[in-house]
Amino acid sequence: MHKPNWDDLRFVLAVAETGSVSQAARRLGVNHATVLRRVAEFEQRHGSTIFAKTTRGYRVLADKRDVIKAAKSAEAAITTVEHLAGGHAGALRGTTRVTSTDTFCQLVLPDIIVDLQRQSRDLRIEVLCSNAHVDLALHRIDVAIRPTPELSADLEGDTVAEMGFAVYATDKTVSGWLGLVGPLSRSLGARWMIDNVNTDQVVGSADSFLVLHKMAASGIGRTILPCVIGDADSRLQRLDTAMPHFKVPIWVASHINSSSSSRVRLLKGALTNALSRRVEELRG
Repeated sequence: MHKPNWDDLRFVLAVAETGSVSQAARRLGVNHATVLRRVAEFEQRHGSTIFAKTTRGYRVLADKRDVIKAAKSAEAAITTVEHLAGGHAGALRGTTRVTSTDTFCQLVLPDIIVDLQRQSRDLRIEVLCSNAHVDLALHRIDVAIRPTPELSADLEGDTVAEMGFAVYATDKTVSGWLGLVGPLSRSLGARWMIDNVNTDQVVGSADSFLVLHKMAASGIGRTILPCVIGDADSRLQRLDTAMPHFKVPIWVASHINSSSSSRVRLLKGALTNALSRRVEELRG
């Protein structure tokens, strides 16, 4: 039985979570060669290969996913030990800053914030609403909650749920479409419209799903909405045959330079737990 080297877990997890040795090195503040060496030492010590190197980066082998899952649990336990040893009670305190899309900020986060502040009277959460990418370091933001296929290079985090999307309108006879512009133009829904909806069918557009929701509910046209918005409005019908139902990962992320902070880890964990209880609602 080999004595585990807990420090090696940091390197294995960084590669598993980023899928890249270079990104793992940036996250940990070491060079590329150090990451390769520490991962190789871990694999050699346990006589088992953890990763497959592909053209898109490093992928955890299917039969080693439980290893990574267990390593994450071990990392969380170690973080808790460090936090408690530092004289903290394990509760969030002080002012924290969270950013997310307008959909999350208006429909999802308020209830979560209320619950978190009930658990810790010393916690204050500032919410910054933006559908565009926000520089977390520049604006001193602790955590970002983002529905997106992948994170930008300056962020790291985990997917905790999926956001489902579908087409909605007041009636199936509504033929005009509402387009997705601004930050929403980079969404999967906007890409689908480019390939499947003629421009002369577009009767209006907006850069916010909440605005598109109001426009669609007024009968202006049909539009793509997160199911958490569309399903909650009795004025709208889900047009399941208009577009394939698709889902986008929801990430709870932080800046690569602040992820080791105990406060950030605690906040990410609390938000992850809260969102995991709303998986079905978010997926639609």
